[in-house]
Amino acid sequence: MLVERGLQVMNVELVSEAYAIAANSLRRSGAIPDTLVTDERLLGVIVKLLQHGEFNKIRLANKAIARFLAQSEVRAVA
Repeated sequence: MLVERGLQVMNVELVSEAYAIAANSLRRSGAIPDTLVTDERLLGVIVKLLQHGEFNKIRLANKAIARFLAQSEVRAVA
């Protein structure tokens, strides 16, 4: 399903699948809590990657995981 956000069209299935892959991995590693609540920061990372042209769900999830963990490390140091 494509959803229009302003002038931008977003592939909801792609975002959903990439989020599920990334969130499951991060939950298993303990980086995010094991809850049904959507992690808004992870979702934001995925949406930004999609906006920058990444459309492969596996690469999208892997890049999102890497960025999420890098941002978490920066926050932990600060």
